[in-house]
Amino acid sequence: MERVVVTGMGVVTPIGNDVPSFWEGLKNGKNGIGPITHFDTTDYKAKLAAEVKDFDPTAYMDKRESKRMDRYCHFALAAAKQAWAQAGIPEQSFDPYRAGVFFGSGVGGLSVFEEEFTKLLEKGAGRVSPLCIPEMIANMGAAHVSMALGLKGESICPVTACATGNHAIGEAVRAIRHGYQDIMVAGGAEASIIRIATAGFQNMKALHTGEDPNAASVPFDARRSGFVMGEGAGALVLESLSHAKARGAVILGEVAGYGATSDAYHITSPDPEGTGGARAMQLAIADAGMTPDAIDYINAHGTSTPMNDKIETLAIKQALGEAAKTVHISSTKSMTGHLLGAAGAVEAIACLLAMAHDTVPPTINYQEADPECDLNITPNQAVEKPIRAALSNSLGFGGHNATLLFRKLED
Repeated sequence: MERVVVTGMGVVTPIGNDVPSFWEGLKNGKNGIGPITHFDTTDYKAKLAAEVKDFDPTAYMDKRESKRMDRYCHFALAAAKQAWAQAGIPEQSFDPYRAGVFFGSGVGGLSVFEEEFTKLLEKGAGRVSPLCIPEMIANMGAAHVSMALGLKGESICPVTACATGNHAIGEAVRAIRHGYQDIMVAGGAEASIIRIATAGFQNMKALHTGEDPNAASVPFDARRSGFVMGEGAGALVLESLSHAKARGAVILGEVAGYGATSDAYHITSPDPEGTGGARAMQLAIADAGMTPDAIDYINAHGTSTPMNDKIETLAIKQALGEAAKTVHISSTKSMTGHLLGAAGAVEAIACLLAMAHDTVPPTINYQEADPECDLNITPNQAVEKPIRAALSNSLGFGGHNATLLFRKLED
C-alpha cells in the first residue's frame, strides 16, 4: 500500500492570503476577527466575523471568469493554484487520469443563492441568472480546480459541514494508498459570511454576539459563548511517496493516519460522551501505526462553543489516556474564526507548518480557565518544541467526525 505525502500547500485565510503570511499570523497570534463589512449588521445580534482581507481573485483568474463564480470558488482556485505551484509538477509529466480533486464546501455558493433568490422575489423569474445553478452548487470548487489544473481523475466534493476539509483530505489519501490515483488536490473552501447564514447561526444561538474581537473566539476559555464565522480555503497537493520521490519533489510531510466516525446522535450537538470524536482520533493513530504518546501536537476543532470544547476535551482524554495530560493542544480558530467547510484543510496546513517550524501555534485571548477544559491548550504564546507528529480534529454538525495524523517523513 502506498504511503501518501504532501508536496504543495495553499491558503486564503483571515490572517493571511498565502502560506508564509498565514504562518506569520499563526505564530504571532494575529487576530483575524473584526466587525462584519460584507453586509449591514444593524438588525443582527452577531456583529463580528473573520473576513478575508485584500484578496484579489484576478491574481488567479481573469476578470471575466471571476464574475462567473461565487466567492468560495475564488478562494478554492487561489488555494489550489498556490499549492500546485509549490508542488512544481511539470506539465505533461503525469497521467491526467491518475490525478484528481477531492475538494469540498459546507454550503457552496450560498451568496449566489441569496442574491438570485432576492431577484426572484423582487423582479420575477425572468431576472434570475442562467448561471445561478452552476455558480451555486457545492461541487463547483472541485470542478474549477480540476479544469484549471487539467486533472481528469476522480473529482469529488464531500459535504460534511465542519468536517468537510478533513474528509476531503482523508478520502484523497485513501484513493492514493489503494492505487486509484497518483496525485490529488484536496481541501475545502467557504464564503458564507452573508445575511442568511449569519441569521440562521445566530438564531440557533451558535454565534458569539459580543462586539470585542479579543473576547469573541476564545476556545476552551470559561467565557466562550459561541463561534465566530470565518471564510477562506485550504488546499494540499498529495502524492504517493513513490511518485513524489521519482520526480525529486520536496516533501513537506506525510499524511500517515485518518480516522472517521459518526456520532449518530443529534443534528447539531455532539454526543455528550465524546466517543465518536475519541474513536476518530484512535483510528487515525492506529492507521499510522503509532501510539498516543507519540503525538506532539493536536490542532483541536476548538470552536469556542460551550458544548464543543467541553466534549472535545473529554474525547482527547479518552483517545490519548495519560498522554492527554502532556500533549500540546491549540485552537487556531481563536485567530481565524471558524472556516466551516474550509476549516479542516486550513488547520491541516497549520499542523504541517507547526511540524516544519517545530512550533506550536497558540490559542489566543485565553483568560479564564474552565475546569472542564483542563488540558494544555497553549495559551496566548507560541511554544517552540520538537513536533514529529500532529493530529487535526474536525467535528461537524450531524455528528461527522474526522481526524488526520501528519508526521515528518521518516524512511
